[in-house]
This record gives sequence, C-alpha cells and structure tokens, in this order.
Amino acid sequence: MNNLHKRLELVANIAIILVAITLVAVLAKRFVFSDPNQNQTTDQVQSNVGTKISKLDVDWSKSDKNLLLMLSNSCRYCTESAPFYQRLVKERTQRDTFRLTAVFPQPVNEGQSYLNGLGVDIDDIKQLSAGAIRIRGTPTLLLVNSAGVVTDEWLGKLAPEKENEVLSRLR
Repeated sequence: MNNLHKRLELVANIAIILVAITLVAVLAKRFVFSDPNQNQTTDQVQSNVGTKISKLDVDWSKSDKNLLLMLSNSCRYCTESAPFYQRLVKERTQRDTFRLTAVFPQPVNEGQSYLNGLGVDIDDIKQLSAGAIRIRGTPTLLLVNSAGVVTDEWLGKLAPEKENEVLSRLR
C-alpha cells in the first residue's frame, strides 16, 4: 500500500511537471517568439479602412494620397522599419504623388528627433495617442484619401512584399 502511494505521488509529480513545461512553451510561443510580420485576422484587429480620421489637424485635401505613419520612439519594429521609411521618402521626392505624416504618442519634438536619427524626412509630424484613432500598435501605416477616409491599412513591421504593395498603392 505504501509502495502504491509512492508510485501515485511520482506519477502525479511527473504529470504536473509536464503540464507546466507545456504551459511555458505555449506562452513563450505566443508572447516571446511571435512573428511581428504575422498577419492578424480582422477578428483580432478592427480595421480602420472606410473610417474618417478627424482627430488630427491635417489638411487631407492637399493630396489624394496621404500616408499616415503611426510610430513610437520606443518601438523596436519602427526602428527596424527605418530603411523602408527612407524608401518612402525617396519615392515621395522622386514622384511627389503623396504626402507623409507621422503621428507619435510622444511630443512632436521627440518624434522629430527620432525621425532625424533614422534619416527620415516627413512632411508633417503630429502628437496623438494611437487609441485616439483606433490604432492598437506601432508601426501602423494608413493610406488616407483627400477626404480624410482610410483606404488601406498595414500593421506591424512589413515583409518585403507588403512594402512593395504600399509603394505600388502610392504610385
């Protein structure tokens, strides 16, 4: 009887350890090793496409295509995306078919310093919390028409094919 009790206790301890290891692995995969390029379904993130952006003091009518970049100076994916933002600036300079506006939760001067450090020259910089325009994270890019209505949206650090998609929509 005593021997059976010891075996049951050993089996229970092993089961507890296996459950704990499985739980740690699932949580690590979900929160630590998640891919920032992974597309999220519309069930996970409510899209801004079709909504009008009115909480920003921006004259959308200056261009039919306005690219709004929601960034943060503490966002590592924003910093890692700097080469793409530099391509956007180069494209804007060559074609002049769209305007670039950056929005930061930090003060404008901090946003300007951050962009200067990345070598990115933006037409306009604004300060507004991401939640005020229904953006859940940074970086987020919104293509806004001359009426201030969002026509396209890209979330997170973009894969090369998504970067090309953004550039083609701006041409």
